[in-house]
Amino acid sequence: MVTLHNLGYPRIGARRELKFGLESYWKGESPRAALLALGAQLRQQHWQQQAGLDWVPVGDFSFYDQVLDMGFTLGHLPERIQGFAGDVLDNYFRLARGRSAGKPPQAQQAEHQGCCGGCGGSSHSDSDGEVMAGEMTKWFDTNYHYIVPEFNAQTTFTLDASRLLAQLAEAQAQGVRTKPVLIGPVTYLALGKAKDGSDKLALLDRLLPVYAQLLDTLAAQGVTWVQIDEPILATELDADWQHAFTSAYHQLKSCRVQILLASYFGPLLDNKYLAANLPVAGLHVDAVTGRDDVLALLGLLPAHKVLSLGVIDGRNIWKTDLNALLDWLEPLAARLGERLWLAPSCSLLHVPMDLESEQQLDPEVHHWLAFARQKLIELQLLGQALRQGRPAVAAALAANAAALAARRSSPRVHRPEVQAAVAAITAELGQRHSPYAQRSAVQAQALKLPPYPTTTIGSFPQTPDIRRARSDFKAGRLDAASYQAAMQAEIAHSVRVQEELGLDVLVHGEAERNDMVEYFGEQLGGYAFSQFGWVQSYGSRCVKPPIVFGDITRPQPMTLDWIAYAQSLTDKPMKGMLTGPVTLLNWSFVRDDQPRRSTCLQLALAIRAEVQDLERAGVKIIQIDEAALREGLPLRRTQWPDYLDWAVQAFRIAANGVGDATQIHTHMCYSEFNDIIAAIARMDADVITIETSRSQMELLDAFEHFAYPNAIGPGVYDIHSPNIPSQAGMVQLLRQASERIAANQLWVNPDCGLKTRQWSEVLPALRAMVAAAQALRAA
Repeated sequence: MVTLHNLGYPRIGARRELKFGLESYWKGESPRAALLALGAQLRQQHWQQQAGLDWVPVGDFSFYDQVLDMGFTLGHLPERIQGFAGDVLDNYFRLARGRSAGKPPQAQQAEHQGCCGGCGGSSHSDSDGEVMAGEMTKWFDTNYHYIVPEFNAQTTFTLDASRLLAQLAEAQAQGVRTKPVLIGPVTYLALGKAKDGSDKLALLDRLLPVYAQLLDTLAAQGVTWVQIDEPILATELDADWQHAFTSAYHQLKSCRVQILLASYFGPLLDNKYLAANLPVAGLHVDAVTGRDDVLALLGLLPAHKVLSLGVIDGRNIWKTDLNALLDWLEPLAARLGERLWLAPSCSLLHVPMDLESEQQLDPEVHHWLAFARQKLIELQLLGQALRQGRPAVAAALAANAAALAARRSSPRVHRPEVQAAVAAITAELGQRHSPYAQRSAVQAQALKLPPYPTTTIGSFPQTPDIRRARSDFKAGRLDAASYQAAMQAEIAHSVRVQEELGLDVLVHGEAERNDMVEYFGEQLGGYAFSQFGWVQSYGSRCVKPPIVFGDITRPQPMTLDWIAYAQSLTDKPMKGMLTGPVTLLNWSFVRDDQPRRSTCLQLALAIRAEVQDLERAGVKIIQIDEAALREGLPLRRTQWPDYLDWAVQAFRIAANGVGDATQIHTHMCYSEFNDIIAAIARMDADVITIETSRSQMELLDAFEHFAYPNAIGPGVYDIHSPNIPSQAGMVQLLRQASERIAANQLWVNPDCGLKTRQWSEVLPALRAMVAAAQALRAA
C-alpha cells in the first residue's frame, strides 16, 4: 500500500491570521499570550486539514522563518544576540527584524508566560534591545526569504529542542501521526555565511553531535520517522560537500529514528548515486522537476529503502493531470509496493491555502487551479486509485480530465497576434542608441544632479487611509472620481515630503498600487487574480501572486496619468516606476503550458510600450524594477547562461526603446549578485540600485575584480527592520562603497521600497540619508 505524506504546510492562515497577530504583538497592542495562542490554534487547524494523510509534518510551523528556527534549535546565535538576558522569543525577533516588540499595555506587563513554541521568558517585551538584524536572502529559487546563519571559526552548537518538542506534544495530544521536519546539517551549513572567511564545513564535526542528540530526543518521545530536508542535493556539489553528506549520515545512522531524506526544487542529476546510497531509511525526490531521475534511482536504491516521490507541484497552482500521472505511477507502485510514498514535490509553503475561499476569481480560471488543500485532495485521490483501482475514483478523474481539456482549448489562453509579436523580436529592440559613456553625459546635462544624488526606490508607506480608499473603491463604496482624488492627495503629500527632505530625484509614492506585480497584472490581458491567494515572503510579509493563464496584452497605459500628475507638482525630476518583465514573471504563478522565456518576452513587449509612453509624456527617469532577477536562476550553474541570456534580453527589450537623454534605472532585491555581475552589466541600465545594508556592503565585493561601467546605488537604509539608521552609519556604508566604486558612479538610496514602513520611521531615516549624502559632498 502506498503511503501518503506532506513535507510542509502554509503557516500564515487562511486569512493571514499569523501576519496580523505578529504585527499586533510587535506593536505592543497584544500580549505574548495572544500570539502563542494564535500559533497553537493555527497548528491545530493545519493538522486537521492534513488528517487524510498517513504522516503529517510537525515543526514546519514558524513565527518567522524555519531556518531561523533551526538556528535556535541548534543553539546557534550570533554574539550580538547572546548579550541579551533570558528571553528567547525577544532574541528570536531581534535577529529576525532588528528588535522584538513594543512594550505591551500596562495591564499586560505583569503577565509572565512561557512560550509553548519553545520561547520561554517574560511577556514583557523590550523595545530598547535593538541590534542589526540577520541578513536575509532568497530560499533557493523561490520568493521566500530566510535569515542567513552566521558562522565563524569559533562557532559552537548546543541543543535547545523546546520549540520542536512543544509542537510535537501538541500534535500527539491531538492524535496526529507525526513526522517532525528538520533542515539537514549539510544544507544548514551551506545556507549560512562564514563572517570571518573560515571554512564552514570545518564546523560539521561540532554540528553532528547536536543533530544526533536531537534525533534521539525525538525517538524518546515516540517518534519513528523524521524528515530531514537537504535541498542542496538539487545543486552542484564539489567533492568536499559530497563527502560532507557521506560523513554526516554515516554518523547519524545509529540514531533511533528512521530518516526520510528530502530533496526538492530540482532534479538530483549527478547526485543520484550519492543520495541513493546514504544510510537513511527513505529518500524523497522532486518528481515534478526531476522525473527523469526516478528510473535510475530504482536501480540504485537498496531493496529496503523507501522512495518518496513528490508528484504534486508544490510551487505552482495548476491542477495535476491525474490520469497521466497514474499511467506513470501504476507500474512503479507494482514494483515498489509498500516502499512507495507519495507527497507534493516540496513544502506547500509556496502556494496559497484554499481555493474554496475564492468567490471572486475568474470562474473559468478557477476551474483550472489547485491550492494547498486541493493539492492534498489530489494526493489522496492518487492514493485511493493506487490502492483500490481507478474505478474507485472514476468521477473525480473524469472531472479532472474535463478541466484540463477546457484549459487547453480555451481561446482566452492563446492569442495569435501576441505570439506573432514575439516571433518578430529582433536584436535591435534591445539596443540603446549610444553606449553608456555617451548617453550619461547627455543625461548629466539634462538632469543637473549633484554628486551622490539621493532618491528612494519607489513606494512610500501604505497608510490605513490608503488601504481603506482602495478597498472601498474595489468594493464599489467609492466612485472612480473620489478614488482618483484620494490617490492624488496622497501623491501630493509624498511630493511635498520629498521636497522638504531635500531628495534630488523624486517618486510619486505608489499610493495607487496594492502590489508591484499585482498592480500591473490587473491592467494586462492574460492575468487573473485571487482574493485570498496569499503566500509568505518573509516574517509577516505576505504577497498575493497574480496568475498568468494566457498570452499577455497591454490594452492601455498603466502608470502614465499618475506619474504625469506627480511631475506636474514639482520641478525636480520624477521617476516613472515600473515592474520589469522578469520580476512580473518570477513573482506570478506562471502558466506551465509554454516555456517561461516565451511568457517573459510577452511581458517585455508590454513594459516596452509603457516605457515609450512615459518618455513621450516627458518623464526623464524611468525605473524598471527587476527585484526578482536572481530568483529565477536555475539551481545549477551550468544552466545559468541560458536563463540569464533570455532574462537580460527581456529587460533590454523593455528598457531600450528610448533616447539617450532618458535615464533608465533598475532595482534588485537581496540579489547576491557577485557571481552574475557580468550579466547585470549586460542589462546596461544607466543606474542600478541594490540591497546591501544588512550585508555591510558585502555585495559590492564583486567590484574589486569587475569594473562595473554604469552608476550604482548601494542601499544604506535597511527597510526590512523598524530600526532607524544613523547618519554616521550611512556615511560609513557609503565610504565602504567608495572603496570599490568611483564616487561619481554612486547614488544614495534605501535598500528597497518603503511601503511596509511607517512615516514615523521613514522621515527620520530619509532625513539622515540626505544628511549623509550632503556630508559626503562636503568632504
